[in-house]
Amino acid sequence: MKNRIGTKSVFYKINGKPPMTPAKAPCLSILGTGSDVGKSIIVTALCRIFKNQGIRVAPFKAQNMSNNSFVTPEGDEMGRAQVVQAEASGIDPHSDMNPVLLKPNSDMGAQIVLQGKVIGSQTARDYYMHTDGLFQKSLESLNRLRDEYDLIIMEGAGSCGEVNLRKKDFVNFKMAHAANAPVILAGDIDKGGIFAQLIGTLAVIPPEDQKRVHGFLINKFRGDSSLFQEGIEYIEKQTQLPVYGMIPYYHDIEIDAEDSVLLDSLIDPIAMPDKNTIHVAVIRLPHISNFTDFLSLQRNSSVTVHYLASPRKLEGYDAVILPGTKNVRYDLQWLVESQWKSILQTYRNQRGQLIGICGGYQMLGKQVNDPYGVEGSPGETRALGFLEQETTLQAEKVLSRTSGIFLPYQSKVEGYEIHMGITRSTGEKQAPLIRIESRNNKIVDDVDGTCSPDGKVWGTYLHGLFDSPYFLENFLSSLAPSYQNHEQISPSASDFKDRQYDLLARHFKQFMNMESLKKIIHI
Repeated sequence: MKNRIGTKSVFYKINGKPPMTPAKAPCLSILGTGSDVGKSIIVTALCRIFKNQGIRVAPFKAQNMSNNSFVTPEGDEMGRAQVVQAEASGIDPHSDMNPVLLKPNSDMGAQIVLQGKVIGSQTARDYYMHTDGLFQKSLESLNRLRDEYDLIIMEGAGSCGEVNLRKKDFVNFKMAHAANAPVILAGDIDKGGIFAQLIGTLAVIPPEDQKRVHGFLINKFRGDSSLFQEGIEYIEKQTQLPVYGMIPYYHDIEIDAEDSVLLDSLIDPIAMPDKNTIHVAVIRLPHISNFTDFLSLQRNSSVTVHYLASPRKLEGYDAVILPGTKNVRYDLQWLVESQWKSILQTYRNQRGQLIGICGGYQMLGKQVNDPYGVEGSPGETRALGFLEQETTLQAEKVLSRTSGIFLPYQSKVEGYEIHMGITRSTGEKQAPLIRIESRNNKIVDDVDGTCSPDGKVWGTYLHGLFDSPYFLENFLSSLAPSYQNHEQISPSASDFKDRQYDLLARHFKQFMNMESLKKIIHI
């Protein structure tokens, strides 16, 4: 985190007396009755509301589990949900906002990122046996944020009422107790059973946790809110705690999703491509990561994006993308066994632009070598063979904020790299894809990516490529020469997201009792 001079960081002696210890910023904890009840969105909305009121606010989640990660300005790795919340707060993301990140690389295990750096992989059983040290590191991160900002909005994980995991759970009540943070319990009425969610969660947690809960938020309501007034009265009577708001479901606000829960609802559409839009297929790999790479494509009215898991013919698609993955070798085997490899070969022979991003880029080569067992047992896996290159996985992860020139279009691009492999060309006819000009704010002279001689197959390690407006316009024009850029270049992804955060804040503020909420935080 950058050193800043401010009221919380520098205290001068007055009248010869030693400086007083500064009070740490207050915290508010948003815990949930389960996964996907909207905790991340609630924190995002609150961060924007307080930011718009002139309060220096920051998000915090002690431990996140997601393969959708990001590189901070310092070159550290953190979960995308807290990046979104930092953007809503108007501040740079920092790994202290998400000190523990779990990146699942199998059904039973995950890579562990601690305060921005990989420290290894563990099974779930081993992980839960060693959470005390992770709690202390998370507390260090939280305290640094409390010294830096005026208010911290904390997010829990999953359900805070998992009684069998309570002793090892440092994300929910243990962290709230440590920060002396009032807890707001959030439930999702759209899932059904909101009374059981809220009242039931309160009933199963121990008395010390119950005392920490100050009230409730009901999320994702559909219909006439006046019809649920009796329901609110029932909850408040049964618990003797207030409902601070009931937030209606929204359809016209786009906030980046935390993980693949939303993505799973979009895969394998029945409709096949038509001729009215540009059609892009993204192969929904088992360990897909950083699918937010394609949100700018999805938001473009001239583009239809299909996420495909079940093998199908690719006729009619203008481009097919292999996305990032947390387990390249496993997903390569899945492509072979599910018949996707032969389908991709047919697509390549018939027409298409075939594109690989990060792990997908590694898949396009001839072989992936894993001498250190980064993704399981050491060994080698034959790749798809569309590019003359091979990849060797390394024990140390590359983390970089990167900018350069996309050579085929001569377009400025920027994004970030997160990968544990080094890819080397094994052929002479392939050209580099991007001239790298800077990494982590340092000027460099390097190249990234590979392009086939006919320009139809290419790959890169650069995430966020499609967020660069000029690159996106050139890319879409290459797929459809008749594509019109609507008289001006589309707004940047950052400008688009900034407008969405304001819409989200306005929506939540309209249906929340913010004055009562501020009283329990004492701000």
